[in-house]
Amino acid sequence: MVMYDRIIVPIDGSDGSERVATHAAALAAVHGAELHGIYVVNAGSFAGLPMESSWEGLDDLLRADAEAAVELVERAAEAQDVPVETHILEGTPSREIVKFAERGQCDLIVMGTHGRGGIDRLLLGSVAEKVVRASKVPVLTVRIEGDDTESPRLDVEAPATADATDGAEVTTESEAVTADGDE
Repeated sequence: MVMYDRIIVPIDGSDGSERVATHAAALAAVHGAELHGIYVVNAGSFAGLPMESSWEGLDDLLRADAEAAVELVERAAEAQDVPVETHILEGTPSREIVKFAERGQCDLIVMGTHGRGGIDRLLLGSVAEKVVRASKVPVLTVRIEGDDTESPRLDVEAPATADATDGAEVTTESEAVTADGDE
């Protein structure tokens, strides 16, 4: 049985982020792994804005969003009694996620995907897809249901002692994104 020691969960604070954090924390509990929640501030996407007095407050706003997002990971880890560290990074999200995972010797990346297809995927791109294509670390994608007002919660209980001999299994609703882009 493959065991994970370090699981990272990149989180963006969008609808469904709590579901992804809960899923990652449950996996960490089953495997006795530490969880690392990361948020990447993509300040480059605001580079074209005019430099006004409102620009000064933008960094504070982005940081506040980041703090709120990683707090979701902290709460999910606490609920599963899993050790957690959170990290706020800056840069291109897919690039920073892959670098963090490989540099931190992580065993698994757990991240959400909106399951977009067709023209939406072409126009909007997908951070999850880019991570899947670039990462040497395995990636588990958790489908985020679009406009639901409340995301379904995963009810996964970790055994009191999670080790390779206890036969613990986790059944999940996940989506595999393959390297060639098929869903």
